[in-house]
Amino acid sequence: MLYAVDMSTALPPCPQPEEPLDETPVLVQLGAGVDEPCLRADAARNRARLLDAASRLVAEHGAAGVTMEAVAAAAKVGKGTVFRRFGDRTGLLTALLDHSEKKFQAAFLSGPAPLGPGAPPVERLRAFGCAALRRAADDLELQLAAEPCPDRRFVVPARRVRYGHVVMLLRQAVPDADCEILAQTLMGYLEPALIHHLTRQCKMPMERLQKGWYDLVARVTRTQQPD
Repeated sequence: MLYAVDMSTALPPCPQPEEPLDETPVLVQLGAGVDEPCLRADAARNRARLLDAASRLVAEHGAAGVTMEAVAAAAKVGKGTVFRRFGDRTGLLTALLDHSEKKFQAAFLSGPAPLGPGAPPVERLRAFGCAALRRAADDLELQLAAEPCPDRRFVVPARRVRYGHVVMLLRQAVPDADCEILAQTLMGYLEPALIHHLTRQCKMPMERLQKGWYDLVARVTRTQQPD
């Protein structure tokens, strides 16, 4: 079941993590409003046309070329239409990322093992990090452009789902540890800004980041790295 989340509503200052303690899939979109399933046919077509125009701009000019004005011009609509549909540029960019986010969530919540249920928790942690790194490599520029401001970064609903998933796996693997703090440490390794720094500025290959993830998981869970 898909739960759409209105990103324009006020966020609590210090929320408790939404931790899926069983294997029930709970997919959360990045930026869709609660009215998304009820869009009129013409509104749905307009939204699709705007996203198609934004996707073309990303392909041609990178995420930096995606402005509300540029999307409106490419889609041949007024700028106000883009603002009404997505709120702001971050809302537009997160809408572009929704598709890959839903695929990623479905994979680690209910997909095949070892990323999905059925494998030991440490194996699932290793698979989760590698999948997140691969996804970052595919969408890195867009993820960076859609990064929320610091006071919202850790409470974006989709991130809270990923965080809760990591907490759950850590509780299974190392029940005597402070799993909430360790989960934040692991999640920090997967932040788009750090991945950008390591791969683009430090020129580290993705294979090295994957090996580093395996090493970090082994140290956090006090297990051996795979051969």
